[in-house]
This record gives sequence, C-alpha cells and structure tokens, in this order.
Amino acid sequence: MNTFVAGERATLEERLDLQRTEIAGLLADVDEDGARARLVPSLTTVLGLVKHATFVEQVWFHARLAGRTRAEVGLPDTVEESFTLGADDTVGSVRAAYVAACEHSRAVAAGHDLDTTVEWHQGPVSLRWIYGHMIAELARHAGHGDILLEQLDAGASG
Repeated sequence: MNTFVAGERATLEERLDLQRTEIAGLLADVDEDGARARLVPSLTTVLGLVKHATFVEQVWFHARLAGRTRAEVGLPDTVEESFTLGADDTVGSVRAAYVAACEHSRAVAAGHDLDTTVEWHQGPVSLRWIYGHMIAELARHAGHGDILLEQLDAGASG
C-alpha cells in the first residue's frame, strides 16, 4: 500500500508507529549507565523517557480506551512517577515493557473506530484525537531522547 495516499486511519497508525519505533530505538545502543544518566535537572533520562512512553500508552489505550481504571492497569498516580526508575528497570526490561504496551495498544485500538470517544479531564476525546496526541507526545519525547543520546556521545568522546 502506498502510505502517502492511505486512508485517515492507516495514515494515523503509520505515523504513530513511526514514533513508537523512534522511542524504542532510543535504547538500541545505550548501556545501562548511559540509559540512567541524569543530564538535565528533571527526572528525564533515556530510560525514563521510554518508561514514561509506556505509561502514556497505558493511560490512553489500556485504561481510557479499554475502559479500565488506572489501578487495574497498575499506573502510578502522577506523570512524574512515570519517569522514576526502579532498581529492576533495565534497558532490556523497559524496552520489552514498552514494546508489549504498544502491541496491546494496537489490539485495543483495533476494536474501535476513529469516532469512538472516551472521557478525559478536559472533556470527551475521540480515538482520532488520541492518535494525534500520541504522535505529538512521542515525537517530542523522541527528540528529547535524541538530545540526551547526543550528550552521552559527546561525553564519551570528549
């Protein structure tokens, strides 16, 4: 299929999957220490970004769209907590959790049309809106991750 002239849903899903690939790719060539390195004042690390992206998938698809509570999904109470790394978080475990979350998100979304709406604290939103929001959010975080990886590379070669 020529994705440049695909239908709306195929286009949105392709754009989202491209960003998902970028997020997962942040962990491709980074070691455990680099993945956890705090290079900015916030909790943002390469590993934390991917862990947060898992949280975002779970919030929008596993909880809101699937109609489950945050507690049922096992989500932390705050966005900030989604960046917090535990001792058992590794490059491999966080990447595997992210890939699994994306697969589950795709399966949940497949059962809904683009006009399906869910409640959000600012009012109802459609699956179409969720796709657009996720594309923007993941693209922003992939960019953050790229910058962190550049800083790690500069530190390693400097």
